[in-house]
Amino acid sequence: MKEYLDNLVKKYETKEFIKNDPVKFAHAFSSKNDIEIASFIAALFAFGRREAFIDKLTKLFNVMQNEPYNFILDYSENSDIFSDFVYRFVKGEDLKCFLLGLNKLYKTDKSTLGELFYNGYTKHDMFGVVCRYFYSSLKCPAAQGFCHLFARPEKGGAMKRMNMFLRWMVRGNPVDVGLWDFMKKSELLIPLDVHVGNVSRALGLLKRNANDFKSVIELTQKLSEFDCTDPIKYDFALFGAGVSSEIKNEKIKIL
Repeated sequence: MKEYLDNLVKKYETKEFIKNDPVKFAHAFSSKNDIEIASFIAALFAFGRREAFIDKLTKLFNVMQNEPYNFILDYSENSDIFSDFVYRFVKGEDLKCFLLGLNKLYKTDKSTLGELFYNGYTKHDMFGVVCRYFYSSLKCPAAQGFCHLFARPEKGGAMKRMNMFLRWMVRGNPVDVGLWDFMKKSELLIPLDVHVGNVSRALGLLKRNANDFKSVIELTQKLSEFDCTDPIKYDFALFGAGVSSEIKNEKIKIL
């Protein structure tokens, strides 16, 4: 199994992977603030059909004139530039609340996403600290779309998009950007969604049926048996195993 997964990592963890993945937005910028902000936005909107959210994100960053940091600094309550924004159940007002939270973080509080996540890391409550910060920035009750963007970790969900964002920020070349060094690769958790869960069960790596945080821990611990220093590199292998089975139109077999 380790040999099989390692070969898939070598095949899929390449620069070629970037062009059709939301991580492309992490590579589209050069300054640290632009990378952090663009990556965070891209990760939180990475749900639904891949083609659909990548297209939506491309248009969103075009509106920002591909200067997300400067856009966030200039953004205000008076802005209605995204009033017609809709992506599934996330509406313009949800996006506005999100962007105002970023404005508060970078402009009012003179901080950064890296510092916010580090603060949560030191408190052993990273996602809780981050989510509470953005909820505390709201001036009205959170709507459905905002709640989806910032799923509360205490509800036991997989926190897939947050874990994916951390993968981008902590791991390095060739796909992930490796911008942050306050945590080790060995501390990352698998970005678990329905696809990764199904592939993992087919390969015998995951026994739990629910795609929840307990499954995230179970699968990450299993992957650590193959590489305890960088278990989340197998995110690429699980993706690859799924793609391979779709191409062959057959069930994945444990090798």
